[in-house]
Amino acid sequence: MSHKSGFVNIIGSPNVGKSTLMNQMMGEKFSITTSKAQTTRHRILGIVNDENYQIVFSDTPGVLDPHYKLHENMMGYVNTALKDGDVILLVTDIYETGLKHAETLNRIKKTSIPVLVLINKIDQGDQTLIEEKVTYWHNELPNAEILPISALEGFNLEPIRKRILELIPESPPYYDKEEISDRPMRFFVSEMIREKIFMHYKKEVPYATQVEVEEYLEDVDIIRIRAVIYVERKTQKGIIIGHQGNKIKHVGIDARKDIEKFVDKKVHLELYVKVDKDWRGDENKLEKHGY
Repeated sequence: MSHKSGFVNIIGSPNVGKSTLMNQMMGEKFSITTSKAQTTRHRILGIVNDENYQIVFSDTPGVLDPHYKLHENMMGYVNTALKDGDVILLVTDIYETGLKHAETLNRIKKTSIPVLVLINKIDQGDQTLIEEKVTYWHNELPNAEILPISALEGFNLEPIRKRILELIPESPPYYDKEEISDRPMRFFVSEMIREKIFMHYKKEVPYATQVEVEEYLEDVDIIRIRAVIYVERKTQKGIIIGHQGNKIKHVGIDARKDIEKFVDKKVHLELYVKVDKDWRGDENKLEKHGY
């Protein structure tokens, strides 16, 4: 039997469930997920390997009109993903009245890449609403295939996997069959810490943070990690640390638990907070932080 390999790029508005879908397709938590929009900032590759195929899933930031240099870089990942995939998974949900980002929608309409529109969160709606959404997307993207799903519940995902395998080309694997991502462990650790920041803090503060792993030392029985949380203002630093360090302590405890599950090893995690003024709007600082 011939071998198949392909890139499957996940695109959609903020907070429609792209990262939840990515995690389901990978069979483990790969992309961070929170109830806040714009949690995903990078393009994250997850590699699913089998004897006869390799599927490279790509989670991307939610489409938006940029307000910071950071947003422009995030949209750069999306625009690249619209061009270099073998299959596009356009994720929407039952609450979205249509893709608000007209430029992205027009690019999808013009693409020759196969598009699967996945209407997510159908477990939260009734049949009439679901049928309305299916009809809408059939009219909006007549060449696309429409599939109602629940990424959180894992409902109707198997037909997507089968259809992807039909659509991707015959090809040798692009990555070593032992690899599950193109990202290093430090990246996943920093993302797990950032997820906890989004969960523990409100309003603008989580969006002004960036996490960098400065030290990752793996001993026989324990992994020692030192990470820095960067913020844009001194006031934000105080909020992150909290009274007598209580807030950052809870972030560290929750992040350490997730990291230990991911690496299957005991972890010692140290967190520090530094100010990097206006880093989201500075091209050089963004490059330093990996954007």
